[in-house]
Amino acid sequence: MEIRGPLALPARREEIELRTSDGLTLVGELALPPHGDPVATLVTLHPLPTAGGFMDSHILRKAAARLPQLADLAVLRFNTRGTTSPRGTSQGAFDGGVAERHDVDAAMRFVTERALPRPWLVGWSFGTELALKYGRDHDIAGAILLSPPLHRATDAEVAAWAGDPRPLVVLVPEFDDYLRPAEAAERFAAVPEATLIPVDGGKHLWVGETQTRRVLEEIVRVVNPGALPLPTEWDGPLGDPAA
Repeated sequence: MEIRGPLALPARREEIELRTSDGLTLVGELALPPHGDPVATLVTLHPLPTAGGFMDSHILRKAAARLPQLADLAVLRFNTRGTTSPRGTSQGAFDGGVAERHDVDAAMRFVTERALPRPWLVGWSFGTELALKYGRDHDIAGAILLSPPLHRATDAEVAAWAGDPRPLVVLVPEFDDYLRPAEAAERFAAVPEATLIPVDGGKHLWVGETQTRRVLEEIVRVVNPGALPLPTEWDGPLGDPAA
């Protein structure tokens, strides 16, 4: 059968809770390869919750549904403070990316406690702001930014990545609602090491299977290139649906 839409491939899925340093409980899910240890970990940061973003935003849900099996990756998803999904509601209230620093800290502390290997921050939209603002403070392998709007991350916070040895990979849709490739090149010029990838025909929400596959392939190209090309067909058993 074709791998598309909500199809969930086998994985070891675990509902988790993260504890923040300011006393909140955040809900989430960890998806691990069905057999063996992961080669790397995706710590995902979802789009803006006040605009409908949550841990189930489709690219992140499909990453958790496919990449543990297809690319031997662990995928950690969670709702930032005040955000609701079918998994549940995280305590607290949306703080515009300020107190969410504690949410990123809690996710990375979980990664350390569970000894998950080679963590990469994967932010989408609002999640890219959190990655840019707070990612440098953590022991990460690098950061992948999907559709960065650069609304909350300041020029200084972007420029702070200059000279950082950890890769910063930026996927910019051709028809993004907020930041298109030419402007992105200007805004990220302060980080000459950053890899900007313009995506022809792409839009901010990456709707459609063609765009979904392109995003997942670019993530795997950075994190575990030996797993490429990703299969588009699956003949084995299916897993439980991603939470």
